[in-house]
Amino acid sequence: MTKENSVTITVPASPEYVDLVRLTLFGIASKLKFTFEDIEDMKVAVSEACNNAVLHAYGEDDGNIEVQFISNAEELSIIVRDFGRSFKVVENKETPALHGKSINEIQSGGLGLYLMQALMDRVDVQNDGGTTITLTKKRLKSEETA
Repeated sequence: MTKENSVTITVPASPEYVDLVRLTLFGIASKLKFTFEDIEDMKVAVSEACNNAVLHAYGEDDGNIEVQFISNAEELSIIVRDFGRSFKVVENKETPALHGKSINEIQSGGLGLYLMQALMDRVDVQNDGGTTITLTKKRLKSEETA
């Protein structure tokens, strides 16, 4: 049985608290000996997940974002939860092409999920009574780091 460690923080769904989530991730991932590149990728992915909650979950209402970091010998999972409005996940495995389009034709938003998928090993989205995004990055085996 693999031992799991868990840290959970709850922050207001406000842009100024996303940095606190990133700093917490940095501290945990550093202790787990992730590479600098992996930590930077995770920081971008978790920022995207938190920004989605900040921008879309609560509208003008106040709300919170709960972030849970679960680690074991194989991986680190970062679970970002809000309890606001959910969104519909479009199952499209292809990233929309942006080449050849003018700046006016490119919609803002919507690329965050693609970015998270590109930076993480696994991304899972659930929406029922809010949105939960689970971002998972595998840990390198000790023989791979030597």
